[in-house]
Amino acid sequence: MIRINMFSQADSVQGQGVGSAYKELIRLLRTRLVDEFYVTINKYGRSDLTHYHTINPTYFANSFLPSRGRKIGYVHFLPETLEGSVKLPGPAKNIFYKYVIDFYKRMDQIVVVNPIFIDKLVKYGINEKKVKYIPNFVAKSEFYEQSQVQKNAFRNKLNIPLDKFVIVGDGQVQERKGVDDFVKLAEANPNIQFIWAGGFSFGKMTDGYAHFKKIIDNPPKNLKFTGIVPREELVSYLNIADLFLLPSFDELFPMSVLEAFSCNTPVLLRDLDLYQAIIDGYYMKGRNFEELNAQIKSVVSNPEKMKKYQKLSAEASQEYSEDHLAKIWYDFYMEQYEIGRKLGQIK
Repeated sequence: MIRINMFSQADSVQGQGVGSAYKELIRLLRTRLVDEFYVTINKYGRSDLTHYHTINPTYFANSFLPSRGRKIGYVHFLPETLEGSVKLPGPAKNIFYKYVIDFYKRMDQIVVVNPIFIDKLVKYGINEKKVKYIPNFVAKSEFYEQSQVQKNAFRNKLNIPLDKFVIVGDGQVQERKGVDDFVKLAEANPNIQFIWAGGFSFGKMTDGYAHFKKIIDNPPKNLKFTGIVPREELVSYLNIADLFLLPSFDELFPMSVLEAFSCNTPVLLRDLDLYQAIIDGYYMKGRNFEELNAQIKSVVSNPEKMKKYQKLSAEASQEYSEDHLAKIWYDFYMEQYEIGRKLGQIK
């Protein structure tokens, strides 16, 4: 049995997609692939494959130990994708960004969740042959379409009328997520209930914290900020949504979109190049506030369009399902094991 050790603090910060992606992979390995792989977490004994999910300095240090076997790094972000998320002083930011790339260069193999990041890693000096694209995925056991009774019950719990059109967005409250446009769209559509399920995962270090704290403390009447929501409750928010809206300016492969797809909820996103490589055709899009607003109005007035994108969300959820990704991860880890043995990295 192949020994895989995961080094991760991805679930130490609530409300971020990195933690969700990590939990999904661990669940898959310990349920679907339990007979092939023996998985440990944050252990310092010998392993055949060591998969680094976060870039903690202690992990960087132990990557030099020969007992680590073949080293695999998961790229959930690049320096440029951190802009608008975490606010750091200039010198500290430069040092941290260099460290991020140095960590990735330490790896024997890199996994990216979006293929457009392959070229960007190459520009940082990483060999393209060392980079593998494996998309994120969502388990249907965690995110699924609930019954109408369940949907109605949750609406009643939130005091939302059953016939009220609801738009849900989720993620960290930060500039990069397009929260300002989300607020502006709520103001432009007072007859729609808007909900943002998420909060300040990094507290006052969040870029624009003071600005967004004022908005959260005094939001438009039809906009509710929930704060950080546990994943087991997030499924209920996605189910009461007539439309899922994520107006982010920059993403890798947002778990929140996959979770919405998995609940068969129609999706509206900002028109970003990075989405075209992974989910093009499954979602509605708009380049700016005006186009996003026009899409919202078209959906509200056109039930057939809603049905079309509900069907497309269901199709997308099959493409990025646990069943589909189980084989991809199995093949990947087996390949890495064989490479490691040939190179003498695995004893």
